Amino acid sequence: MLSGVILVALGLQFFKHANLLTGGATGLAFVVFYLGQLPYGLILFVLNLPFYVFAYRVMGKEFTLKTFACVASLAIITEWMPQLIRLQDVNPIFAGLMGGLLAGVGILMLIRHKASLGGVTVLALYLQKTKGWRAGHVQLIVDLAILAVGMLIVSWQQLAISIFSAFILNMVIATNHKTGRYMGM
Repeated sequence: MLSGVILVALGLQFFKHANLLTGGATGLAFVVFYLGQLPYGLILFVLNLPFYVFAYRVMGKEFTLKTFACVASLAIITEWMPQLIRLQDVNPIFAGLMGGLLAGVGILMLIRHKASLGGVTVLALYLQKTKGWRAGHVQLIVDLAILAVGMLIVSWQQLAISIFSAFILNMVIATNHKTGRYMGM
């Protein structure tokens, strides 16, 4: 699971250095971060707290504990990672592409091991399990709604790249995660 968290954290570094947004709880955390400059990891952790109760009720104890561990790890790693890697001059389109790919693959790794990064992913997996809706498609719809809020804080170019990135991230999940496919222990 740590590999998935590290990939997501690296993807988020690309987003942060290009002043991009993403969807889900991570996207909401970026909105709050850009507006108030509070520590991103702390914002992300706090925003996910309500989803743990929901996850415990609908996904079970094991999933919730793994998700809690992943979110806590991501919160710590995203605060620590800038000391390990500096993306001084990154093309925003490349940042959106790489951020989306890395985060999508990282999230997919977590899903396949019965964990998530909380937030919308918990809801998307629940709807896939109970309604048969594709988790990636559910996540994409919610992500686009969150990105719409981003129109208030980033340029239209950054917003367009952020939408492109959310599409990439969610297509990685939608094309690689299907009900009944491998779920590790």
